[in-house]
Amino acid sequence: MVPAAGVLALIFAFMKSAWINKQDAGNETMKTIANNIREGAMAFLAAEYKKLAIFVVIVAALLAYANHGRSDSNALIALSFVVGAICSGLAGLFGMRVATAANVRTAHAAQKGLPAALDVAFSGGAVMGMSVVGLGVIGLGGLVLLFGTTDLIGGSLAGDKVTLVLNVVSGFSLGASSIALFARVGGGIFTKAADVGADLVGKVEAGIPEDDPRNPATIADNVGDNVGDVAGMGADLFESYVGAIIGSMVLGITWMNVGNVGNAPVLLPLFIAAAGIVISILATFLVKTKEGGNPQTALDTGTWVAAICMLGVSYFLINEFLGTGTFKIPGGGEFTANGVFFAVLGGLVAGTLIGIVTEYYTSDHKPPVQTIAKESLTGPATNIISGLGVGMWSTALPTILICAAILTAHTFAGLYGIAMAALGMLCTTGIQLAVDAYGPIADNAGGIAEMAHLDPEVRNRTDKLDAVGNTTAAIGKGFAIGSAALTALALFAAYAQKVGLLEKGINVMDPQVMVGVFIGGMLPFVFSAMAMNAVGRAAGQMIEEVRRQFREIPGLREGKEGAVAEHAKCVAISTDAAIKEMVLPGLMAIVVPVVAGFYSVETLGGVLVGTTVGGVMMAIFMSNAGGAWDNAKKFVEGGNHGGKGSEAHKAAVIGDTVGDPFKDTAGPALNILIKLMSVVALVLAPVFAAFHGIV
Repeated sequence: MVPAAGVLALIFAFMKSAWINKQDAGNETMKTIANNIREGAMAFLAAEYKKLAIFVVIVAALLAYANHGRSDSNALIALSFVVGAICSGLAGLFGMRVATAANVRTAHAAQKGLPAALDVAFSGGAVMGMSVVGLGVIGLGGLVLLFGTTDLIGGSLAGDKVTLVLNVVSGFSLGASSIALFARVGGGIFTKAADVGADLVGKVEAGIPEDDPRNPATIADNVGDNVGDVAGMGADLFESYVGAIIGSMVLGITWMNVGNVGNAPVLLPLFIAAAGIVISILATFLVKTKEGGNPQTALDTGTWVAAICMLGVSYFLINEFLGTGTFKIPGGGEFTANGVFFAVLGGLVAGTLIGIVTEYYTSDHKPPVQTIAKESLTGPATNIISGLGVGMWSTALPTILICAAILTAHTFAGLYGIAMAALGMLCTTGIQLAVDAYGPIADNAGGIAEMAHLDPEVRNRTDKLDAVGNTTAAIGKGFAIGSAALTALALFAAYAQKVGLLEKGINVMDPQVMVGVFIGGMLPFVFSAMAMNAVGRAAGQMIEEVRRQFREIPGLREGKEGAVAEHAKCVAISTDAAIKEMVLPGLMAIVVPVVAGFYSVETLGGVLVGTTVGGVMMAIFMSNAGGAWDNAKKFVEGGNHGGKGSEAHKAAVIGDTVGDPFKDTAGPALNILIKLMSVVALVLAPVFAAFHGIV
């Protein structure tokens, strides 16, 4: 039943994709521009996947070697790893292909009206969302069936053998997380190098509009929207989704054979995820608007209905699987099925509230963003100071909400409850990601409308869609950060369970633990510095290239007929920089927990604590500060404080360029960093335990 739900998601995605391809792509100019964007995006993806294929082969071989001949694991964990990596890569590929087909069709549909444009853009996002959940459930459910119901590894879904099955299947999560980190970092470097270069030379120096065809970096900028915000975000939520399910299943082992429910606590997360797919598909049909209506209301309707329906279905599934008995967990108190439901409810409520808080700090209709815009009147320095302050303030409420979710979930259902709370946040990922991925498609549509010189009303409609997309993207990032914190905690608890730390705990006064905490707390800063510096270097190359073309191509800056920008060179700069610069941050996230684990399981525990706390704070700060700077710029461009071309606008553009790598490169990648390190610890826990003689 579970893989069947995944197949249903892929069928729905295929149908949506086929419908999009049947829509009119507009005139020849629009088709040419869209084709350039598509070719650039696919060229980047091909180059990235070639590099990642080498990484996947090497890590799979090491995993097979490390787990060969073990009684608590198996060399076929390498197969799980490869399947996870392939599914993550395919999700990005499917999403990218349909996004680069939907952008031009959204622009053409906007000539008819807002409802038609919303239909195309949201359908493109739905393909990304359903591809992610479909491939996740097919891959994970298929591996559980393969290893749990056959004699391939000697495992079973009953008794003690279920631990062996989940140890091997956890490789799937490692594969997904590894590809997600590289995709997020690489895509983020690509898109922000192009964006920063296009803005600083185009808007500030040359004084030409955004997405003007005279700017050589515009095509690269639009390519970046796809590789960063579609493929990158898809890979991010794919690994979050899979990690939440795996963490819940592993912690469910402690509930087996208690209350006469057998393996129900282990299988329950898979069925909740499968139910979430069906509900997400049905909710997509509610995303409709009328001419002159608010697209935000349409998107919110689909999201809220899905969440409410999911609560009802979750209540039924939890009580059906766990029954009415009481679970007396050794050393962990007593819990009931209703307690698990309240844990899921707590996670869903916390995620929703984090989204609302994120919207407050990043919406141009709210005081924080308007304050940043006002500070732009006195120059870029005060704009940047104000943006940093907003980002720092914005960490308080989400942190309190995450703490409340943790305490609520643990009170009602222990560590298993915390894992289920994370799953509660992510069980409707299908429609959440559809809403998120719709944003860059609308953004691309506006760029195509500008470059193809369509009627200004078309750009007004796409800008209305894009403005909503900025808010949904910020909310999506907030949701991803909240779920990342709970998922990382669940994965950490699963690691601690496997190496015996749950029983004896972690002594923070132990120097080995404290050293781990400090190292872990440092990693998000070093990781962010690598990503930020990579964007800076690549953006510097982009700026020089755009200046060169303005200088050497006669009539380009003035927009004379026959003067054509060399877009391919700008795409190549971003591609080369992203592929080169993504390697070191990705390897750091994998190597550090391996080295720490072989040194001491307690030290690794400290590293995971430090990285989780520091990473969550940094991710909230950077994502919200960047989103606030972006919308402060848009607030000024809307005619406030002098509007476009004013000194306040130039200051806001500079603030936005600082915030770009904050919100689209380093910030979102930190979500994956904290989960990837926890997954590495979980997957290698049996190896670490054996190395240190832990029974």
